[in-house]
Order: sequence, then C-alpha cells, then structure tokens
Amino acid sequence: MSDASPVLATDARRVAVMTVLTVLAGAVDAVSFLTMGKVFCALATGNVLFLSFGLAGEGDVPWARSAVAIGAFMAGAAAAGVALAWLAGRGRPWFPVGLVCESVLLVCAATLALARHGTGAIPAQDDRGVVALVALAMGVRASTVLRVHVPGMPTLLSQTAIAELINDVLRRPRAALHGMTAKQRLARTRWTATVGGIFSGGVLGTLLLVPLGTGRALLVIAAVVLLLAAVGTVAPSREKEPVPDSP
Repeated sequence: MSDASPVLATDARRVAVMTVLTVLAGAVDAVSFLTMGKVFCALATGNVLFLSFGLAGEGDVPWARSAVAIGAFMAGAAAAGVALAWLAGRGRPWFPVGLVCESVLLVCAATLALARHGTGAIPAQDDRGVVALVALAMGVRASTVLRVHVPGMPTLLSQTAIAELINDVLRRPRAALHGMTAKQRLARTRWTATVGGIFSGGVLGTLLLVPLGTGRALLVIAAVVLLLAAVGTVAPSREKEPVPDSP
C-alpha cells in the first residue's frame, strides 16, 4: 500500500487536492510579497536569492525578512517531517493533520497581523512575526506534500513542472490528449495543473485577497486549507497504489 491519506485515494482526487493547494501557494506568495514587504513565504528560491543579494550588498531587497522566512520555512519542514512520519508509522491520518497545522499557523499569522496592523497591509517597517508564522506554515506544507508524493505537483514551485511539460510536448509534438495513454495524460495534467495553479493563485490572490489586507487574506486561505483537511477526515479509507509517471 502507498503511504497516502484517504483523501488521496484516487489519482483524480490526488490531482484535484494538489491543484487546490498549488493555487493557495500562489495566493500566499501574492499576499506575502504585496502586503508583507516584498518577501516570499512559499517560494523559498526567491528568498534565497534576496538573501544572497543583500549579503552581497547590492540591490534594495528585504534580505532580513528573507532570512526570517527561510529559517521559519526550514523549521516548519523539519518539525512536520518528524511529526508526520511518526503518525504515518502508527497508521494514523497524517495528511489532514498536516493541513490542520498549516491552517492553525496561518490563523495565528492573521490574528497577529490584525492585532498589530488592523485590516490593512503590513507597514514598510514590516512585522517579522507574521512573516515567520506564514513561512512556518509553508514549511509544514512542504513536508506534507512531500510525503503525499504526487509526481510533478510539489504545490510550492513550478519550474520543474514547466520543464517537464515542455520536454513532454517536444517528445510528442503531435499528440493531443486523446492520442496518449492514461499515464501520459495524467502526467501532463499534473504538470499543467502545477503551472496553471501557481499562476492562477497569484492572479486570484492579487485581485481578490490582497485588497482585503494581510490578516483577512490569510484567514481566507486558512479556511480553504481547513476545508481540505475536513475532506481528508471524512473521505473513505481505502487506498490505491499511485500511478507512476509517464516514461
């Protein structure tokens, strides 16, 4: 049996859940970058680059906030990795637990933002506590989806999916979806959902959530994550072996 949550009992369900989480990751980065002082809380690569620019003494980049985000992300990933492995080893439903932890951390970040800054964006002097809590939540997310292991759908980045999708199209330039095997269609769907999910999340986050202000936007995202956790709790318990990637 695969190490998978009941909510991910079918491949279609896996892709659907991972797609929603990917959209939420794009929304988190839209909110964090645009309302929390130009810092990425989900896309760790951006923070690593900001930190390197700052340490090199070039560019007007928020390297201190990036350092906080990187550290919190790593802490969240480490803590979740240990806790979820412990739960999985005892046959307990680790996937909804990971999502609940992510949601709780986002609610804590939202509460802190609302208490200190009201319904607006975080001021220029920033609030590193909010940044740390959101990045901690995204670290928990990273370990949760890593354990789910849906190939091509890490939910927090899209570069690999873009490269995989391009190379797959180049290998089969004339193949439409009806001309491929089920495994090939599933793989292409995963990559497309990852790229489209990050982009859609960024657009929706910018248009719908950023105007709400940091605190309220994070509450909306936390509510959707909690809904996914609830779905995971009530889903049927039968599991399937994951379908491997296309050759």
